[in-house]
Amino acid sequence: MTKRLIRKNGSSLPGPEDIHREVLSNGITVLTRSNFNSPSISMAGYLPAGSIFESDEKLGLADFVSASLMRGTQTKSFDAIYNELESVGAGLGFDSGVHNASFGGRSLVDDLPLVLKLLSESLLTPIFPKHEVEKLRAQILTGLAIREQDTSDMAAMAFDRMLFDGHPYSRPADGYVETIEQITQKDLVEFHRAHYGPRGMVIAIVGAIDPKKAVAAVERVLGGWQVPGQVLPPSLPPHKPIKKTVRHHHVLASKSQSDLVIGMIGPKRNDPEFYAASLGNSVLGQFGMMGRIGESVREKSGLAYHASSSLSAGIGPGTWEVNAGVSPKNLKKAIGLIEQELRKFVKSGVTKDELADSQANYIGRLPLSVESNGGVASALLNIERYKLGMDYYQRYESVVRSVTRDSVLETARKYIDPNRLVISTAGP
Repeated sequence: MTKRLIRKNGSSLPGPEDIHREVLSNGITVLTRSNFNSPSISMAGYLPAGSIFESDEKLGLADFVSASLMRGTQTKSFDAIYNELESVGAGLGFDSGVHNASFGGRSLVDDLPLVLKLLSESLLTPIFPKHEVEKLRAQILTGLAIREQDTSDMAAMAFDRMLFDGHPYSRPADGYVETIEQITQKDLVEFHRAHYGPRGMVIAIVGAIDPKKAVAAVERVLGGWQVPGQVLPPSLPPHKPIKKTVRHHHVLASKSQSDLVIGMIGPKRNDPEFYAASLGNSVLGQFGMMGRIGESVREKSGLAYHASSSLSAGIGPGTWEVNAGVSPKNLKKAIGLIEQELRKFVKSGVTKDELADSQANYIGRLPLSVESNGGVASALLNIERYKLGMDYYQRYESVVRSVTRDSVLETARKYIDPNRLVISTAGP
């Protein structure tokens, strides 16, 4: 029998006995969990309105739209929206990624109706006022200008372009200066009209409220939302594998630091080897002082200001990459040491103690991640987004402990080929 993990306050992790899931008649999925130990509410959610819908000429459009939603609606100005939130100490905001536009909010339980009403007005009736759009455009362009002088950002962007050549994941969700300059108010209105709707929307509410009352509150403000022509997300095209190591250096002559990204495709979140890859990555470049990568490149050799590895997994193909910031004179040597560690990793995998330490770390930190209402809301969205099952967090310990040294080694060899790497660098 799987041992149930217990949070510090004595309650169990989210599970089928205390997660309430209900689908409204218009397709919105509502996930709720009560926590009467706090008078607050956390809300989070998403809907399919990300950059996957954009053309190359209008990159950054989805991000521009999500950032504009609270700049004015049919009944409230930008200032009025934020004054209402500030008057009760509540928060609400939107963001955007490749697949989804996302939102999050927090308030005292008595103010949940206000936050939900503002969420509804922002989603259903934004007007994209021209003066606010231009102010926001200026902010976005300033951010992009700063990005173009950041060695870490430029190395990461070139890495994605090479690794995902011809795939939607190759493009930056926030666009480029030239594409943001081309976006018109009409583009914002038309993107919103086509892609914002109830189908595929998920909202999680966690806090001091009865689940059925939370669902009823959502129903009151969003239950009547209908968008018959809402455009469905396109299918992801297949990823073209890298046939040999490819390199690119982005020159930023005035910089005193170089940044590098070395990596390859990683598993999707729902792939059976995800946890073997994740625990293996912990040993490679996360656990302790950034794992073996940090020990080799930073601690022993003193070549890097920082060095670690990361695994990014989602709906589509993920990335398994090593990131480091180094002195330009040490760039070539740092790349060589990282390649050396990758070769060792695919040759011998992880030790028994390394795996056990990482497993204990994963299991030990899970309860901390769901101590807050916001953490639980994120957990509920993960369950829904990746179809993990309502009992996922109660099965979590057994899932982690089921990973073996052999499965880590097999997974490493499946994804990491030291002769087929993407190596992206930026600096002088």
